[in-house]
Amino acid sequence: MSIRAVIAGTGAALPARRVSNEELSQTVDTTDEWIVERTGIRFRHLAGEGETTSTLATDAAHRALEAAGIEAQAIDLIVLATATPDQTFPATATRVQAALAIDDCVAFDVAAVCSGFLYALQVADTMIRAGAHRRALVIGAETFSRILDWEDRTTCVLFGDGAGAIVLEGREVEDEGILAVRLHADGRHNELLYVDGGPSTTGTVGKLRMKGREVFRHAVVNLAAVLRETMAVTGHDPSEIDWLIPHQANARILDATARKLDLSPERVVVTVDQHANTSAASVPLALDTAVRDGRIRRGQLLVLEAMGGGFTWGAAVIRY
Repeated sequence: MSIRAVIAGTGAALPARRVSNEELSQTVDTTDEWIVERTGIRFRHLAGEGETTSTLATDAAHRALEAAGIEAQAIDLIVLATATPDQTFPATATRVQAALAIDDCVAFDVAAVCSGFLYALQVADTMIRAGAHRRALVIGAETFSRILDWEDRTTCVLFGDGAGAIVLEGREVEDEGILAVRLHADGRHNELLYVDGGPSTTGTVGKLRMKGREVFRHAVVNLAAVLRETMAVTGHDPSEIDWLIPHQANARILDATARKLDLSPERVVVTVDQHANTSAASVPLALDTAVRDGRIRRGQLLVLEAMGGGFTWGAAVIRY
């Protein structure tokens, strides 16, 4: 048997403020009907005073550690995926490390926007398989509300804030844990989804910009392709999937991807209606939701997928 990275526990955290479409329509030129019809979103959580990417990440990490029954000091690796760090540097992962009172461990951020959690997952998986680390926290955390243009109704209604985390533990197992991850990127599509600022260009944080129709088209094609590619590596057929845990960007993308794989909608974990698009936090938030409500059980075959700005995209096959 070889060493594999097994999910020992999951956790999530959301800001205290929950905002409905109706409340949003009081300040943004939109309606509940317009948002639901185009996206499936009904609510989102928005970070308030004192709530940051690192505080949400830390709360999610605490819950994942509790679920795993592991003390924080046992963690020797933290990989945090985010496009909205607390600071330009140092890495937000180090702020989480300090908040968890971990004296010393490897801690760094990964930037791949909505695909960030999958990128972080493969990094941690590779380091655990190599024997460099035993237990890792893999976190996706965002405060996207801080980079939204609240006068652009086509984008500001789509996003929310939150964090999700998992504890990975290296174990000698056969058909368990992370079975395969496949990642991709194509930087030619930068102008379709990006933030119009940065330290070395404008010296500002900037605001999110997106051409939604073009993003939708690429998402459906790329996600279906990478799901089939990743499952081919493990030798599984889509019919064997117990649960698809997709990036929660848009209900129509989720439906279209499931149809391309001939998957029943009942086998797709959907939280976009409650959380909106939380970027790198999206997949681990959905995973934790389905674990805690009892849908996801040990031994089941899970497939995670996401696509984000860059473009970046990827998928993972996991025996939970």
